[in-house]
Parts: sequence; structure tokens; C-alpha cells
Amino acid sequence: MTSAKESTTTSEGTSAVAKGGSGTITTSQGKTVIADVVVSKIAGLAAREVNGVYALGGGASRAVGALRERIPGASVNHSQGVSVEVGETQAAVDIDIVVEYGVSISDLASGIRRNVIAAIERMTGLQVVEVDITVHDIHVADGSAEESPAGGLTRVE
Repeated sequence: MTSAKESTTTSEGTSAVAKGGSGTITTSQGKTVIADVVVSKIAGLAAREVNGVYALGGGASRAVGALRERIPGASVNHSQGVSVEVGETQAAVDIDIVVEYGVSISDLASGIRRNVIAAIERMTGLQVVEVDITVHDIHVADGSAEESPAGGLTRVE
């Protein structure tokens, strides 16, 4: 089964990943097809391994994920907050994250890129051409979620 692929060239003359489809590794002994969801799960797991990442996904996807985790027997969505484009030999990854307060976002982004690229290239053989990261929020760990901003005193009873 074959699928139509787009072919694009960037201003630097390098070819960009084609939208849609999946990575294909062809050898003299046969063909291996890597689905987009596989690359997405690898990227999600690799991003979560980096210290300073509180969660993956924007507000809506985290809310859906929290509801999903409460359902008995439901599994964790390892590709939450991750979208990928996989071509014949290349992949591009977009990751949405929430960071821990106090962490250097630029250092965290570099660490995520390094970990995601290494994991995908090692496990799939696909060349990762870019990893785009969007920081949606900062998680602030406070001692009490119930305390009001006025130091525990309320204005009304």
C-alpha cells in the first residue's frame, strides 16, 4: 500500500519532512513501516524523562487526560501534548509542555530536544529534522491550595 507524499524544500535547500504517512525502512529482506503514533509515544516518553517537565499538553488536553486517568482500566496517553509529522526517512515533532517553576526554560527546551532526538533516531532510524516546543504554563508548587491570597484570612464569611 502506498500513499501520496508532499515534497517541500526549505530556503536553505534542505528537504523538509512530508506531511502524513509513516516512516518506512526498506532493506533487501523486507519493509518496516513505523506509524506516526509510535514516533509520538517515543517523543512523549522521552520528553517526560527530562527533569523540570511537569506535564505535557495544553490546558484542554491535560483536562481530558486527567478525566481519562480516573476511568478504571484506562491507560495513560503517552502521546498527550505531542504531535508528529513522519515522512519516509525524516520526522518533525511538536511538543506542548508545562514547566516547573524555577527551571531555566531554555536549558529545559535544549534537554528535551536532545532527549527526544536521541530516542527517536535510536529507536526508529528516522532523522529528526526539528523539535518545536511550546511552553503553555508554569507549575508553582505551593503548600496549600486552599489558602487565600490574603494569608489565610478571608474578607467574607
